[in-house]
Amino acid sequence: MTQANDQVWFITGANKGLGAAIAKEALDKGYKVVATARKTEGIEKILGHSPDLLIASLDITSEEQVQSSVNACLEQFGRIDVLVNNAGHAQLGYFEEMSEGLIRQQMETNVFGTMKLTRDVLPTMRKQGSGWIIVISSASGIRSVEGGSVYSASKFALEGWTEGMSIELKPFGIQCMLVEPGPFRTDFLNEKTSVMFSDIAIDDYKQQREAMHYKFVSGDQKQPGDPAKLAKALMTALNDSNPPLRLLAGKREGAAALGKLLLVSFFVSSI
Repeated sequence: MTQANDQVWFITGANKGLGAAIAKEALDKGYKVVATARKTEGIEKILGHSPDLLIASLDITSEEQVQSSVNACLEQFGRIDVLVNNAGHAQLGYFEEMSEGLIRQQMETNVFGTMKLTRDVLPTMRKQGSGWIIVISSASGIRSVEGGSVYSASKFALEGWTEGMSIELKPFGIQCMLVEPGPFRTDFLNEKTSVMFSDIAIDDYKQQREAMHYKFVSGDQKQPGDPAKLAKALMTALNDSNPPLRLLAGKREGAAALGKLLLVSFFVSSI
């Protein structure tokens, strides 16, 4: 990778939450940052004004916007050292109460949009002979919860894709990392700006649906995780002599992941 002050970070969903925290930390480290989002209003207020900052509109499901934002980055900074695939949204609710349209929208954004952008960035990284692909997954990419079946499906897909891609890209000097946050204080659970719920009401689910919905939305801005601390942890992990493929983030996430692995191991060993 290039010297620190010459690194170029391309970050999606940089207008809020984890994306904004990572962009701010990268700028504070002296890196050059391309901060992208579908809605870019307010990014400069969060990140400030700097010759090292390029703000670009980007809907990752749009091939035209993907190409134009990558081209704008290369025209201004000449390279891309770290791609942070953070953009996405949560589609929560019970599977049977979710229309196919909503399910496809979840996959189109979280999975295919992320793949689309990464595909456009990889030729530059291969030419450089170096680079990082960071994929913001979730603790829900390791284990699912009630009301999270479709969201988890999108994150499980990213997990498998990134793990396989990390092997494929190693000969080119390109590394991959999955970031798996637990509950962090972002607008993830804000119905006005981020999370979406199912669009079909089935009477049999009514009582549990109302309880599930309340559980999610009442947790908005009460999550234990600090996005700024996660951004610093990411920087530390990237600069480690033996960086991990997976970065579990959150007080409870390591124990939960270990518990699931032990459970699977029990069943496998008992066959």
